[in-house]
Amino acid sequence: QVQLMESGGGLVQAGGSLRLSCAASGTIFSINVMAWYRQAPGKQRELVASITSGGTINYAASVKGRFTISRDNAKNTVYLQMNVLKPEDTAVYYCNHFYSDPGARGYTYWGQGTQVTVSS
Repeated sequence: QVQLMESGGGLVQAGGSLRLSCAASGTIFSINVMAWYRQAPGKQRELVASITSGGTINYAASVKGRFTISRDNAKNTVYLQMNVLKPEDTAVYYCNHFYSDPGARGYTYWGQGTQVTVSS
């Protein structure tokens, strides 16, 4: 089992910045993917950014150039630095942890979510 604890959400004006953190605890496999998803009211949950334990990064087109994902493997923590925030970034942001066991069975875990609200 993996537990994910998020922090760092809040209310910010358009153009501002926020930094989200997500600390993983429990049984952590060294090879894994950590990611941030978000879900706005009435919309489906979408991938914002992901980073593998080896450092491979992907961003959604809507956040590329504004958001930066990083991780500290020693602390099992992933960060999302969000700059130049826009009202359309308003959503609940969820941390995600995924790994495959030696038998190629996949496991995914979710944090409880943290609200990010960007006012215009």
